[in-house]
Amino acid sequence: MKKANKLMPIAPGHRACAGCGQMIAARAVAESLGENVIIANATGCLEVTTTPYPESSWGLPWIHSLFENAAAVASGIRASLNHQGKNRKAVKVVAQGGDGGTFDIGFGLISGMWERGDDVLYICYDTEAYSNTGIQASGSTPWAAATTTTPAGIGRSIDAIGSHQVKKDMVGIALAHGLKYVAETTAGFPLDIAAKVKKALSMEGPSYIQILSPCVPGWKHDSSQTVKMGKLAAQTGLYPVLEYVEGRLSSVQKVPRPQIKVDEYLKAQARFSHLFKTERGREEIGRIQKQADANIQKFGL
Repeated sequence: MKKANKLMPIAPGHRACAGCGQMIAARAVAESLGENVIIANATGCLEVTTTPYPESSWGLPWIHSLFENAAAVASGIRASLNHQGKNRKAVKVVAQGGDGGTFDIGFGLISGMWERGDDVLYICYDTEAYSNTGIQASGSTPWAAATTTTPAGIGRSIDAIGSHQVKKDMVGIALAHGLKYVAETTAGFPLDIAAKVKKALSMEGPSYIQILSPCVPGWKHDSSQTVKMGKLAAQTGLYPVLEYVEGRLSSVQKVPRPQIKVDEYLKAQARFSHLFKTERGREEIGRIQKQADANIQKFGL
């Protein structure tokens, strides 16, 4: 007798955009979690595209929380399971959110979860903007990116370049909380995502994984190039693929030699197209290149 087919972790038929980097990453995550897991998911693109009432693409126990409190809901689930004598080996707990719900709106509750040492894996799908509500800038939006709230203008003023805020260092903030496992990767490397999820789940206590997830309507790149965008972000040094264990940098993905310049990454995205049109824009490309070079030196890429 054949065994009954198990539900897929994420089934087809969701409403995500063609070429959605977040869905590529989320599928890699879901397929790596295994059985006996509960997911608390913040409001955002991943929620609205996979769970339009009364439907759901999730084949795993999944609960929708508010924009800000996925971490708090996950902490409550963990506490309840512990009270029932079901430890992390019996049931795993995962919280998920986008960069808006992680870097900004849910930041305080995530910090509280980490301070308490709650045994929850938190995963951030980093699209570098509030993708679900119209591509507004978030605390994760990179320097000089055009969004609906940081539009590119003309002239040499700082307001003309797009975003002039520095991307928040959530990996550094996670490390400052003393997490035993902290990692960063991109949707360009699904196998790396899977390996990092499994590594995080093998370690007791809170863990954090941040996954760059190219967003087609936000980045305005060709939908067939999402995986390439994820790879280029890492290969230029702008978004290092790395992991920390017990607070120490334990592995990094080396960048190619000769070095791929950031121009190749930026020019494929219309959110940076304004930088190639003016002298001031070219100066900002140089600034972004210096950031990539600094990452390569800092992390030994």
